[in-house]
Amino acid sequence: MLMGLPRRALLAAAALSVLVTFHGAASAQTNIVDDWSKVTPPPAPALKPASLDTKTTALIVMDFVNQTCNEKSRPSCVASIPKVKAMIDAATAKGVMVVWTSIRGPKPEDYIGDLAPRGGSGLLIGAVDKFTNTGLEKMLKDKGITTVVTTGTSSYGAVIFTASEAVVRGFNVVVPVDGMSSSQPFGDQATAWILANLPGGADKVTLTRSDMVTFK
Repeated sequence: MLMGLPRRALLAAAALSVLVTFHGAASAQTNIVDDWSKVTPPPAPALKPASLDTKTTALIVMDFVNQTCNEKSRPSCVASIPKVKAMIDAATAKGVMVVWTSIRGPKPEDYIGDLAPRGGSGLLIGAVDKFTNTGLEKMLKDKGITTVVTTGTSSYGAVIFTASEAVVRGFNVVVPVDGMSSSQPFGDQATAWILANLPGGADKVTLTRSDMVTFK
């Protein structure tokens, strides 16, 4: 059952599913690295609108710090800033819970100005999975949150680990694909595909776009 699966097992199953789907002739395969050029990517997952209840939804804004979100190392992150800012603006205007996170190391002043914590909110400090050793689950459940919107950098770090862990812990997850970023497009592509096909949890994940998210 989904609730009994640890995050690592869930992601391992997802990775196995990627290999099986990406390679149509499994019997002829030696290993995925040797056969890398033979892999044909699957069709892009569908994006769906997400109309979210303000009382039971939280927006999680993960790791938008100058050290990683810059034109040199991650220009796609810079491109995502106005999209994520628009979601923060819409969420705060409707009283939606917003949680800001950072990796260990950067200082609060390193956070991208347009996306920085507001209203006296602090930063939740954690590794790629924002649920582990942070108290995030209790923070959300104490507020009656059942759905989380995950934005952040990197897509194959904070976004995929936090989103998959949220599913394991019983939350619905909304992932705006233009609100996540990585140093290479394949990182975003792989993250989107894995989350859309998450074994035992795909029905809990909605892939969307920032302008398709509304708070009601």
